[in-house]
Amino acid sequence: MTGSTAGRRTAIVTGAARGIGAATAQRLAADGLAVAVLDLDEAATTGTVEAIESAGGRALGVGADVSDAEQVQSAVDRIASELGPPVVLVNNAGVTRDNLLFKMTESDWDTVMAVHLRGSFLMSRAAQKHMIDAAWGRIVNLSSTAALGNRGQANYSAAKAGLQGFTKTLAVELGKFGVTANVVAPGLVESDMTRATAERLGRSWDDYAAERAKGIPVGRVGQVADIAHAVSFFASEGAGFVSGQVLYVAGGPRA
Repeated sequence: MTGSTAGRRTAIVTGAARGIGAATAQRLAADGLAVAVLDLDEAATTGTVEAIESAGGRALGVGADVSDAEQVQSAVDRIASELGPPVVLVNNAGVTRDNLLFKMTESDWDTVMAVHLRGSFLMSRAAQKHMIDAAWGRIVNLSSTAALGNRGQANYSAAKAGLQGFTKTLAVELGKFGVTANVVAPGLVESDMTRATAERLGRSWDDYAAERAKGIPVGRVGQVADIAHAVSFFASEGAGFVSGQVLYVAGGPRA
């Protein structure tokens, strides 16, 4: 690994093997942070880690199920030991189990809640000690415009709305320790997950994106770099007076 600097802060990005998580991990590394690239399968983090290291950054691939308390604590302990105490946490890991309410199973509901809500709780609880010890910290949780309601996503919408309340409470509880907590809520962003959605609908991505872009004021769908840029702001030194906020990055009020 190259580019390490004395006193460099450490960040954790969950769900960072691909998509928004990978882009965010690379952006934070470019901002000067050492980055723990956490995903369910440690082997899947290799591409993101190599991209960071090839650009002169410092990264560590870590495998953990964010909904498992023991795995989360072990992962955070390992990161603190091998990379440095984490003072930036980006809770990005997520899954979808879309279906209309009358078709949605308990498993569909529980799986989405476990990853998005339980996972963000467990990761935040494990990492906050390092932030409080440092008297400085940044927690950024990934919500979605789906928090405003979206057909076929009762589980996902509820989880993403729940993350907003969770974040606002973290902001209240942790502010006096120099820790901020904020939300980035993307609209439609091109990623493996949204491409899979188009495929399930029997649409090509280009056609699906073009149709959706018609309803977005800026006239395009989002890119992962758009979200990474917003996270970078909330994680920055200069964002210390911004806490408990929800930033919709959706090309308009919602998309």
